[in-house]
Amino acid sequence: MPRNPQKNDKPIAVAMSGGVDSSVVAGMLQARGENVIGLTMQLWNQRRLPEIQSDKATGRCCSLDDVYDARAVAQILGIPYYVVNFERDFEDQVVKPFVDEYLAGRTPIPCTLCNNFIKFDRFLEMAAGVGADRIATGHYAQIRWNPDSGRWEMLRSVDRAKDQTYFLFGLKQDQLARSMFPLGAMEKSAVRELARELGIPTAAKPDSQEICFVPNGDYAAFIDAYFREQGIAPQEVAGELVTADGQVVGEHAGVHHFTVGQRRGLRVAAREPLYVISTDPASRRVTVGRDRELLSDRTHAGGLNWISIAAPSEPVRAEVKIRNKHAAAPATLLPTSHPDRVEIRFDEAQRAVTPGQAAVFYSGDLVLGGGWIE
Repeated sequence: MPRNPQKNDKPIAVAMSGGVDSSVVAGMLQARGENVIGLTMQLWNQRRLPEIQSDKATGRCCSLDDVYDARAVAQILGIPYYVVNFERDFEDQVVKPFVDEYLAGRTPIPCTLCNNFIKFDRFLEMAAGVGADRIATGHYAQIRWNPDSGRWEMLRSVDRAKDQTYFLFGLKQDQLARSMFPLGAMEKSAVRELARELGIPTAAKPDSQEICFVPNGDYAAFIDAYFREQGIAPQEVAGELVTADGQVVGEHAGVHHFTVGQRRGLRVAAREPLYVISTDPASRRVTVGRDRELLSDRTHAGGLNWISIAAPSEPVRAEVKIRNKHAAAPATLLPTSHPDRVEIRFDEAQRAVTPGQAAVFYSGDLVLGGGWIE
């Protein structure tokens, strides 16, 4: 069982993305006398797939400009700074699974995969290599040690609008034991004000919004371009748009163009708006229907990770988020015969429960754990 680490003189490695949040973390820790090292992860070559690049693409994380900004902040703070190349790991652990999931008719969350396999896995290893036994990031979340349960707990951030716990449900106890989220108890406005007080040049820099390897959020265009780059023959993906009773109402260019709940791009004339209800890569059929057909009062989640509690053997009451901007809904978590799977029964039917997204379990501010919607 991990122990609550005591303050020591070993360096803290700050994951510096080039944004205001991680820059302030580095400045805060240095100001309180910590031995700080700045590390920036190079994850994706922004010059790849030039055919889908756009001068209008803004708000992407991990760009070359971000590296320059992180280096400039480190120089101002006077801390050691390094860029570490994780491009191969990122492609294997994030990009390829992202492509595979879309082609399998699911909607992946690359930021969660990046947290699980890069930022709190490979980055922790790299930090240890430079003598740091702890890492700090600019995530909006809180960690605390519970001596009664002997577990690290995760809680939502004070700034609910910036809370990022939905993307962090996969963190293990040993990772939490070595991680710090100094901004979890702060409002974003206070972070920017502190950046100005510390003389950090990224104080007014806009937050990143887009996935680093997908310009303007066009997932299908990325997948098509990635296949061409890799020399992979395009699959026969065109198929039919059908209603729940099997009536053909249109055609489509591939299930990877669609996600559950989507309305745009259907190109189907109907008396009332139609939405994607489900996708089936095997038959290459996309089922469409009315908004009420998106409602579901139960689902299953697998690939579970329990954070603040041990894996339950009895039903557990929780609030469940099924996507990042979803208001967590009251539900009962029911253990199944498989220890890595639960059934989720919502008190009230939820809209667009989407395979491939995360279901994250809360009890008030406490993050119990989470899994992947099946």
